Amino acid sequence: MPIKIGDSAPNFKLFSSDKREISLEQYHGKKNLLLMFFPLAFTSLCTKQMGIVRDSFTDYRNVASDILAISVDTIFSLEKYRTEQNLPFALLSDFNKETSRLYGTLYTEFVFGMRDVSKTASFIIDKNGIVQYAEILESAGDLPNFEAITAKLKSLT
Repeated sequence: MPIKIGDSAPNFKLFSSDKREISLEQYHGKKNLLLMFFPLAFTSLCTKQMGIVRDSFTDYRNVASDILAISVDTIFSLEKYRTEQNLPFALLSDFNKETSRLYGTLYTEFVFGMRDVSKTASFIIDKNGIVQYAEILESAGDLPNFEAITAKLKSLT
């Protein structure tokens, strides 16, 4: 079942592209969090999405927020992708798809016969671990509503 506004965000522990374990619990009581899921590194729309977030990174940091982006790619491919795209935020590998399942963001069928790939999704989780924004896109061709995300983050400061 997908996560909704007002829900307690499920905790997770994933490894980042720089091989650090990161959990949602690390943010409790400290910062709001923009948690983004994306299908696959190196694909054109995901690269566009991550580029928009990269280019707005300072704006997000100014509203006391951190950013984590999750895909089912390995930490090794995410490390290369992060470096090539000059992304200043952590990319987390959900290779085992546990976090994507918890958040209701998995395609059962994607493209070219691939299964269990993360959907494009965005969640804003406040300092208390409560979901303040939830957007799960069914079409991999759509981008998140960045205006709504920015407005919600500003309202939480």
